[in-house]
Amino acid sequence: MFWYKQPPRNGLKLVATITAWLQSSYEEGYSEAKFDISRDNNDYSVMTIKNVTSKDAAMYFCAASDH
Repeated sequence: MFWYKQPPRNGLKLVATITAWLQSSYEEGYSEAKFDISRDNNDYSVMTIKNVTSKDAAMYFCAASDH
């Protein structure tokens, strides 16, 4: 599963991915300390943003892949 952030008037930015084996990887500039990702089997994923500030204002999207 893929988690994206889209700040106002900007394009999508990949934040992190989590595999079916529950391994997370974060893109540069993002970390588990700020964006906690969990996944329950292959059905759904939850991303929690810790210590939210105005810089976190954005639309967040989750996407899935069969690959």
